[in-house]
Amino acid sequence: QVQLVESGGGLVQAGDSLRLSCAASGRTLSSYIIVWFRQAPGTEREFVAAVSRSSSSVTRTYANSVKGRFAITRDNAKNTVYLQMNDLKPEDTAIYYCAARPGEYSLSPLLYEYWGQGTQVTVSL
Repeated sequence: QVQLVESGGGLVQAGDSLRLSCAASGRTLSSYIIVWFRQAPGTEREFVAAVSRSSSSVTRTYANSVKGRFAITRDNAKNTVYLQMNDLKPEDTAIYYCAARPGEYSLSPLLYEYWGQGTQVTVSL
C-alpha cells in the first residue's frame, strides 16, 4: 500500500509557473511508476506525464499538450515526485492527480491502483 498526497496547486496567470509535489508514504516510491493525470470539468481524466521507477536511469514521458513546458522529476530519497509546470495556459486548468502502479506506465487511469486526492490548478488570462 502507498498513500499519495499532492500539493502546490493554485491560481496563476497565463505564462506563470507552478511546481506540484506528490509525496508518498507507506511504501518506497522506487517500487512504483508515478504518473500525473489531470481532469478538467466535464472531461475525462487525461495523462500528463510519467517518470520511470529508477533514479539512475530515468525515462520521462509527456503528453503532447505539455511537452516542452512541463517537467516531471522524482526524488526517491524524499519519496516525492514533482511536476514543474512552466508557461501555463488557461487550458491547463484542471485538478491534477498523481497515481502509482507497480508495473509499466500506462495512459489509462483505470490501471492505476493508488491515487492522491488531487490539487486544483487554475490559470487565468
